[in-house]
Amino acid sequence: MATQKIYTDDIQIAKSLIKRDEAVTRRYYYEQCYPLFKSIYDNYYTDCKCCKEFMDEIYILVIAPSKTTGRCQMENFRGESTLTSWLKAVCLTFCYRKYKLMKRMPTYEPLHSHVTNDEKDDYGIDRIVDKSASIGLDYNRMNRADVEVLLDMMHNDSYRRLIRLRYLEQMTNEETAKELGLTMANYYNMHKRAKEQYEEVRRKEEYHG
Repeated sequence: MATQKIYTDDIQIAKSLIKRDEAVTRRYYYEQCYPLFKSIYDNYYTDCKCCKEFMDEIYILVIAPSKTTGRCQMENFRGESTLTSWLKAVCLTFCYRKYKLMKRMPTYEPLHSHVTNDEKDDYGIDRIVDKSASIGLDYNRMNRADVEVLLDMMHNDSYRRLIRLRYLEQMTNEETAKELGLTMANYYNMHKRAKEQYEEVRRKEEYHG
């Protein structure tokens, strides 16, 4: 009877990723696996603005502990395939789910934002949207609890809620905009500012830490 091959080296890499080993995360996940992620990003549906954002989302998906079990998805990897093959399957499932959600989304008339005149500048109403200026969020070495701590340090409640819905609750851009009662143009402007504020808080925390 044929014996199934177990990829022990890949199991060790997975364990290092779960422990948020910085060197392994950078070398294996963000460098060695980049061609895999780029190929999937280029050929399958995602609502991410760049490959780096796509990689960050998958990283959170497989590393962040579950609310119910406290275990992350990568702990299910048993070395029965290579880790890159396992990540490819995770990515394709993720893209398929995003595609199905997108296809089910009804077509809406532009949503009106329920904000006061004082809040208009924060939302960027009637400004030209520069989607390419959107920056990615770096969740390296961070779990959900770490992100929640940083979110609590953000001084803008609307920005904090957007980041939580979009990145922790894994909503699409369209779903997040609808939840916040924003047009997509206003959403993208607010999205950019929210991520900039999050990154500013994260950098300050790392400096003081």
